[in-house]
Amino acid sequence: MSPSRGALVAGAALTAAAAVTLAVVVWPEGSDTGRRDAAEKSRPPSSAAPSPSPSPTRSYPLSKTPRTIPAVREHTPARGPGWRPGRGSGVVIGDGSGSLADEGRLLAGELRIGYRGEVPARAGDVELALTPKAAGGPESYTLRTRDGRVTISGPGEAGVFYGTRTLKQSVRADGSMPEGEVRDRPDRPQRGLNLDIARKHYTAGWIEDRLREMADLKLNQLGLHFSDDQAFRIESDTHPEVVSPEHLTKAEVRHIVALAGRLHIEVVPEIDSPGHLGAVLRAHPDLQLHNVSGVASSGSLDISKPGAAKLVDELLGEYTELFGGAYWHLGADEYLALMARDPAASYPQLQRAAVAKYGAQAGIEDLATGWLNDRAAVVRPHGMKPKAWNDGLFRDSTVRADKDIEIEYWTGKEYGARPPEQYLREGFRMLNLNDEFLYYVLGQPNAFVYPTGKRIYEQWTPLVMRGTTPVPARYSGQILGGRFAVWGDLPNAQTAAQVAQGIRMPLRATAQKLWDPGEPELSWDGFRALATDIDRG
Repeated sequence: MSPSRGALVAGAALTAAAAVTLAVVVWPEGSDTGRRDAAEKSRPPSSAAPSPSPSPTRSYPLSKTPRTIPAVREHTPARGPGWRPGRGSGVVIGDGSGSLADEGRLLAGELRIGYRGEVPARAGDVELALTPKAAGGPESYTLRTRDGRVTISGPGEAGVFYGTRTLKQSVRADGSMPEGEVRDRPDRPQRGLNLDIARKHYTAGWIEDRLREMADLKLNQLGLHFSDDQAFRIESDTHPEVVSPEHLTKAEVRHIVALAGRLHIEVVPEIDSPGHLGAVLRAHPDLQLHNVSGVASSGSLDISKPGAAKLVDELLGEYTELFGGAYWHLGADEYLALMARDPAASYPQLQRAAVAKYGAQAGIEDLATGWLNDRAAVVRPHGMKPKAWNDGLFRDSTVRADKDIEIEYWTGKEYGARPPEQYLREGFRMLNLNDEFLYYVLGQPNAFVYPTGKRIYEQWTPLVMRGTTPVPARYSGQILGGRFAVWGDLPNAQTAAQVAQGIRMPLRATAQKLWDPGEPELSWDGFRALATDIDRG
């Protein structure tokens, strides 16, 4: 961590002879002939709706790849008119795919066409459908534009949703969806934005706007760092005394989590400990860590005291229930006791606790690692996978961090931090938050510089975890993805609106490289122009 989705412009109504259908269908397994037969059977009699122009046809040139961010990974061109929303267009849901109703309603609203639910597709419709036996992971999809129809299908709801994002963006950028077939999938399973709402307060509405923006970019993870030295930003029932005046209510958090769920985004909450707990400790000064001279260690919890674990675990229990979800971030970075020249001499009470718990050879690194493992044990029964910052795991400790803890690598500069290859060799799975490329630190303190989308787009990949050098490709399977991170070290350096504008292109570049880390086809100027076309479409 840090030290210290607009309105669409509807296309012109198509004439009766050119009316088309947007459909997402769950096709049975089999040949293209079977799929064409199914499409024919789904069409209404000519008296019910105009027939679309046949496609493919030699009167059209081969289609071009749809223009989207991130770019689709595979497009098979075809000859035909493509699809654009018309007066008779609607969104329908394929037979047996009723769980896609939310995705269908959302797309219909965005394209300003009707939503008719689980009924047969007509000319001009969009049909969404699940194909559980289709190849590809749950975030993969196929989008076919043919015979005046668009069919979007995939083995999971998330994949079909991403297909709707591709359709939406193509219509926004160019007014239509090109003829042909898109087969698309992400390169990495975790792709997102990390937001420090502790040091800078953001409204629920602002956060929800970021969720919509993220969803259009096919990002699927929002990290919320809501507790730090400066503030604790979510309402609490178990410990209301720790909550800062500006905060999110639990009702607002539930709304954020529900919206995120509909957009296929996981919220990853974080209460950092045993460091970065200043806001909590102001209400519990008896648990503040002091050195041998009695000087308080800023933001640090005295983990030798029994009350320390009780307090943090009560907060973890409360907020794991509030958020639910798949992940919990335990923090664990920058514990000041371990940043002293001689930790054992400076904090003898911690050294004594380490020896008492882990034996004569133990040190404060072991006590801190044990603290991390104990907090991981608190969140697991809630069905949440634990995460921690890389500098919360130490090279020389006897007690080793649990291997199921996902390491979020941000720096190689801090105490205890090691090159990413060391964690990878030990078998840990990791997420990339490289502070060289992905850290947007308000006020640019400590030599941080606001990252540019251009640099991410041209130089960064998920393998570039520290500095500018990639780790060996043999470790690629252990690197789960990454998040672009916003930290509020100097919270008044930018307004919330300036933050949203400042991260606009870096976030798009990050989304592109997490979806497909290869060299992009577009130049940076072309990518930036495309983003403008989509945003104003």
